[in-house]
Amino acid sequence: MKIAIISGTSGLIGMQLLDQLLKSAAYDFVISVGRRKLALKHPKLVQLEGDLAKIQDWNWAELINAESLGGDYRDLVLALGSKSAQVSGFCSLGTTIKNAGSKERFFEIDHDLVIAFASWVKSLGGQSFHYVSAMGANSESGIFYNQVKGKTEKDLESIGFESLKIYQPSLLLGNRHEFRFGELVASIVMRPLVWLKLFKNFRPIYDYQVAKSMVMVDLDSERSGLERISSGEMQDLTAKKKS
Repeated sequence: MKIAIISGTSGLIGMQLLDQLLKSAAYDFVISVGRRKLALKHPKLVQLEGDLAKIQDWNWAELINAESLGGDYRDLVLALGSKSAQVSGFCSLGTTIKNAGSKERFFEIDHDLVIAFASWVKSLGGQSFHYVSAMGANSESGIFYNQVKGKTEKDLESIGFESLKIYQPSLLLGNRHEFRFGELVASIVMRPLVWLKLFKNFRPIYDYQVAKSMVMVDLDSERSGLERISSGEMQDLTAKKKS
């Protein structure tokens, strides 16, 4: 049994990623974890809601069984409990300092919740983990955003996944629920780089390209260990998929 566990599904990449995982025949179940459930139904989608900061205390088996009174998820619970399933974690959790309200709250979301989720996935037998970071992530950076992303990357390494994939997209293009003036201006200015196919690692990348790359890499049995996957490589991967 192959299981995907995902957090951050309400975000730009997360929505695309959930769609990719549900469409892929390779995954038997997709478990979405968040503060609240999405208004979405699918035969292999299981949604768990709660406080991610306390995820290690969740009675996950009870929560899963509660989603199907008919016992449809019995095999899923047994596979997770016995650690006999092939489990992959996907995380696109993230916010902005403006939306978070403070640097402290930003750190809690972009670092603490990510590490808590990853540790929980590992405790369920997770072998691989895929994390959406950012181009320029560096724990020693003088830019707070990049510094937090870099620290999160380093702390993920210490969890001990057999396969850890860190995706570092440049400016993201897609349909956001929220308006970000700075990103809008940057996307308009930089969009010609997409059309001209210049500066692969710096030109904007679409949300669906990041999501497709994550699923493609997870399903590639020849890719193992720690990898940092650049924006350019993600664009190359999805270009090959189309051809």
